[in-house]
Amino acid sequence: MKIMVVGGGGREHAIIKKIKENKQVTEIFALPGNGGIAADATCVGIGAKDIKAIVNFAKEEKIDFAVVAPDDPLVLGCVDALAEVGIPAFGPTKAAAVIEGSKVFSKNLMRKYGIPTAQYEVFQDKDKALEYLKTCPIPTVIKADGLALGKGVIIAETRQAAEEAVISMMEDKIFGDSGSSVVIEEFLTGPEVSVLSFTDGNVVVPMISSMDHKRALDGDKGLNTGGMGTVAPNPYYTQEVADRCMKEIFLPTIEAMKEENREFRGCLYFGLMLTEKGPKVIEYNCRFGDPETQVVLPLLGSDLLDIMIATAEGKLTEDIVRFSQESACCVVMASKGYPQKYDTGYPITVDKDFDGVLYVAGAKKKEDGTVITGGGRVLGVVAKGKTLQEAVTKAYEQVDNVKFENAYYRRDIGERALAAQTKEA
Repeated sequence: MKIMVVGGGGREHAIIKKIKENKQVTEIFALPGNGGIAADATCVGIGAKDIKAIVNFAKEEKIDFAVVAPDDPLVLGCVDALAEVGIPAFGPTKAAAVIEGSKVFSKNLMRKYGIPTAQYEVFQDKDKALEYLKTCPIPTVIKADGLALGKGVIIAETRQAAEEAVISMMEDKIFGDSGSSVVIEEFLTGPEVSVLSFTDGNVVVPMISSMDHKRALDGDKGLNTGGMGTVAPNPYYTQEVADRCMKEIFLPTIEAMKEENREFRGCLYFGLMLTEKGPKVIEYNCRFGDPETQVVLPLLGSDLLDIMIATAEGKLTEDIVRFSQESACCVVMASKGYPQKYDTGYPITVDKDFDGVLYVAGAKKKEDGTVITGGGRVLGVVAKGKTLQEAVTKAYEQVDNVKFENAYYRRDIGERALAAQTKEA
């Protein structure tokens, strides 16, 4: 089988490495891929948002199955465009991808169908939003409606900060048209949990839970990033919580999307907050999370491509999705200065003693074969262990075997999860 994976980050590298395990796969193309992915797939210089070029390439190469991984091409209708030329793909249609593409849509969906989430109001008018901020509870959360590279959310600790956030989104357009509408919502507290799930529109099969670390600095300080590391499973996500989420959130969401004639097939990501009043949805993503994928897929014991094909065909069953009882930890190695200004172009070296899994997020390959840094998040170093402590220890041991100039990483990935385990014990 000839497989095409749209995207070029660490998440796509994790997907490609897992798909390679299927014996029927003869060739994998990554569009556009990156300098590290090039070791596992043929990289093609077509951008993930260039839907026309993606479809033309898939037709010319007679691709048997496609995986559309990032949010932008999904929201732009890449899966629909591939279907029109007879190429099956893993991922939701444009109509279903709106669950991430518009926060206003997703919040209104949850309100309409009684799915637990934070209280909120929607504004298209800046002055009305500012008026509302005069009396709403603080802290509050301001979200740009559309996609904003995962950065369109501002937690405002003061009324002034909330007003500045609204002005920056709606007037200064720091997120472009994504900020034409904003959601102002209640600030929730509690442990956060990420749950990726396979769904064919009827059956929903959650994957192993994970915990993301969004802030740039140790101790969950600094700016929000795309994610500085992850661990799986998440100790806060007990069987009792999982059962409640299935009943109150997962199945109702799938049914709600069907009711709206937006059947969702693919990977639906549930970003959850475990509040004192029970689990609530913070956000939906219409695809695999990054860097959650990097700890979830190494623990998948069954064949990813088989699951993806069954999902796309509407034939998903629980028994084909199996996870190991191990734990995993991913430490993201970034360019110093990320998520703001940073330098790139430094050679990446991996010692011969390296004994983990390396997922490359931002790198380029020079003509002489040297792989150099090419982004803010450069690598995800992943290790598995029988316990979470073992996985965390191993991951940091392997970080020492990977080197590039101006490398930066958090040194506390997994600490919160380990503390939670100790507390439970």
